[in-house]
Amino acid sequence: MNEKLEPLEREAAEEYASWFRALADGTRIQIVSLLARRREPMTVSEIVAACGVGQSTVSHHLKILSEVRFVLVERHGTSGLYRINEECVRCFPTAADVVMGNPVPATPTCDRGARHGT
Repeated sequence: MNEKLEPLEREAAEEYASWFRALADGTRIQIVSLLARRREPMTVSEIVAACGVGQSTVSHHLKILSEVRFVLVERHGTSGLYRINEECVRCFPTAADVVMGNPVPATPTCDRGARHGT
């Protein structure tokens, strides 16, 4: 079985890299974990209180997480409610398997373009 193994396509590799970069910080991992476990939208103030870091730090990390669509924001005037993007969180283990060359799990299936939707 001498089949030629190819690297990921560049577009997929870049997208997965953006996901890994977004999670390459302990505070961002805390925020994603908090929102995923709460399963309901939270304000920046609620996230600040739960994570024990400053408001500007939380806002900075939420911006990064929302850019890769791990976190979605619902704007209400000048404030926002943040929630986890369930679709992207379900896709992340599949992305890790693909990058590591492991068999892709049968479920969940994930369209890499889904991160651009809600």
